[in-house]
Amino acid sequence: MTHAARTRIKICGLTREQDVDAAVLAGADAVGFVLYPPSPRAVSAERARQLAERLPPFVTPVLLFVNEPAAVVQAALRGVPGGMAQFHGDESPAHCWEASGQGAHRYMRAARIPLDATAADFDLVKYASDYSRAQAILLDAHVDGYGGSGKAFNWSLLPTAVDAHLVLSGGLAPANVGDGIRRLRTAAKSLAVDVSSGVEASKGIKDAVKIREFVAAVRAADAEA
Repeated sequence: MTHAARTRIKICGLTREQDVDAAVLAGADAVGFVLYPPSPRAVSAERARQLAERLPPFVTPVLLFVNEPAAVVQAALRGVPGGMAQFHGDESPAHCWEASGQGAHRYMRAARIPLDATAADFDLVKYASDYSRAQAILLDAHVDGYGGSGKAFNWSLLPTAVDAHLVLSGGLAPANVGDGIRRLRTAAKSLAVDVSSGVEASKGIKDAVKIREFVAAVRAADAEA
């Protein structure tokens, strides 16, 4: 007997209590807070702590950092019990390991995939090996700036076998997330999806209906497995 896959879901870029509550109510497995000041979705470490306190058991708070010193990352993580880090800049494997407290906190490493045909030249297998201490590799589109692109890259150019847990991000929305899941569900140890702009009313302001539609689209794709 086969069992349908269960794609885990992260809703990122939350700034308001009602959006955290909407993500939890819809069935999100994780919620993300952007601790990168230039981002329109940025929150302070203290605000992230306040919002994370609303979470029930088994929903993971994720703190997104871009090229922050290890001490800053560690201090923020200490304020959010059970939180994990997401490194979205130019952090080396050694920096990720140090900033995570040498394994005291779990972390993801974002891989910035080119938007054009050169995506086929991005060595995701090597990247996953280089960051083998990361709990997962998050796939996002490579654009100018940091902190999430809101653009989708060509998923068909990725390798079909990666020895890592993958998190698909970048331009996801209710209309296309199913296609991404179908393309990548067998390419890694497990697959999760991460959405931000695709469930927003405006930057940093989520739409509860779009969140529910996104979760429903993921579950519909899982039911096909």
